[in-house]
Amino acid sequence: MPQRTTGAERIVEALDQLGVTVAFGLPGVHNLAIWQALSRSKIRLIGVRHEQTAVYAADGYVRTGGNLGVALVTTGPGAANTLAATGEAWVSGSPLVVLATEISSHLRRPGAYRGALHETRDQAGMFTPVVKRAETATSPESLPADVLAAAELALSAPTAPVYLGIPTDFLSAPAPPARDSAPDARPPVPDEARIQAALELLHAAEAPLIVAGGGALRANAGPAVAALAERVGAPVATTYMAKGLLPPQHPCAVPATLHPPEVGALWDEADLVIAIGTDFDGMSTQNWALPKPARLLVINIDEQDGAKNYPPDLILAGDAGEVTTLLSERVAPRANLDLTRQRLDGVRRKLRDAIADDDPGAMAFLDAMAELVPDSAALIADMCIPGYWLAGFHPVARPRAFAYPMGWGTLGFGLPASVGAATANDRAVCVCGDGGLLFACGELATLAQERLPVAVIVVDDGGYGMLRFDQLRAGAEPFGVDLETPDFVALANSFGLPASRVDGFGRAFRKQLSECLRTQGPSVLVVRARLRPPPNTSPRWYRGPQGDDSSNGSTGEP
Repeated sequence: MPQRTTGAERIVEALDQLGVTVAFGLPGVHNLAIWQALSRSKIRLIGVRHEQTAVYAADGYVRTGGNLGVALVTTGPGAANTLAATGEAWVSGSPLVVLATEISSHLRRPGAYRGALHETRDQAGMFTPVVKRAETATSPESLPADVLAAAELALSAPTAPVYLGIPTDFLSAPAPPARDSAPDARPPVPDEARIQAALELLHAAEAPLIVAGGGALRANAGPAVAALAERVGAPVATTYMAKGLLPPQHPCAVPATLHPPEVGALWDEADLVIAIGTDFDGMSTQNWALPKPARLLVINIDEQDGAKNYPPDLILAGDAGEVTTLLSERVAPRANLDLTRQRLDGVRRKLRDAIADDDPGAMAFLDAMAELVPDSAALIADMCIPGYWLAGFHPVARPRAFAYPMGWGTLGFGLPASVGAATANDRAVCVCGDGGLLFACGELATLAQERLPVAVIVVDDGGYGMLRFDQLRAGAEPFGVDLETPDFVALANSFGLPASRVDGFGRAFRKQLSECLRTQGPSVLVVRARLRPPPNTSPRWYRGPQGDDSSNGSTGEP
């Protein structure tokens, strides 16, 4: 009698058919059959130490070069543990699939909670607010098709996570082979009348500004954005998600996000803003304190998404790269790139002077990171003051070389996301604070076990530095924000990781960071320092009401 192929084996076959080469997960009693099937496959399984970090790792993987992220977790509390990380991936448009087991189909009773191990009343329903779709497989026979459909949906624009629940008894049941993957649906293409209207806006503009976001990055639209900018002489500002879309040396590349006044002036002076793949969220606009542009041309895969925050004069719905290419090929060239470069060089000088006056330590930190972190490395920043500085001002050399959880603003993203980033890049560099590292310090064990090339920089200021700043700014004594932290060097050494400690961001920091970056495997560098929050954190926004507690500036840590 021929040996039957099980649902678990068909799931792994489907992942292999999708081109998945790495998955992240944590085993439980309900999903061990998937682990057994993976042990016989070509897919690399990286076992993390918490289910939340499985999704963070999958997110870091896709943000920094991977195609599809896969997180494998177990039933009930295992699935629930992923929700914060899944929400971060959802807001950031990361294409990943959360595959979680659910209780056996024969144990469930409609409308009743019976108390089976790890049972919930509606496990898929927990994910509905933070995914593109949440479904539970209905039969073993449907499993391969369900996995393929979940992946195809996650990867179709606009990309986002998808949840698929799998009753645990389906894993051992016989299942048919996976079908061939369906082709991706083609994005919309603007009609000729809209293209002509967009060209008229471009030809009439004397001071255009391009603002590119995560949609442009995910569409690989960097060359198209550069071509359009060069044709019309437009500076290109990016959101956090799109950092690196243009190389820093490009004549049209704006040296920071729109938050500092030196860059905000470009918005104020523009007579046409061209928004490419951005929805102008609150974090990019100082909670929409940026004034409505004189004219706004929007390019977005989702017409409703592109128009929800600032009403456009014209919207072109379609793939950011394809639509921007159409415009760049047809717009009349009239740029003097030397003038654009000179203008942005002036902005760059003013920014450096302002940062050096405001916080010399931050300037030293930024200079060291820019000079020492290689272009081939992926830089991952957590929700922490040094991370905020990097998000606003670090020059990123290439697309997908920087990841930052804004997004939802989930503290603890940095270390586990670097686990994923290190599998998609030659090296990852993680910058986190002392509080954020403790959210996921178990992943130091993952770095050690997998020998992942990650340099972890822990900036230790003894607590939640951003919250301490907020309290002091309000005239209050710090309370509940100063932390008892471990000896981080000894902690890293206990996992077998080389580690060192320095004070500040001077010569010793540069020396030790250089040594970390030469290390083949993982390493840890602890920096005792306190930095002032940068202008892109809400207490320091120069437009509108300041100190809004919904922002990254009031929910992060050092």
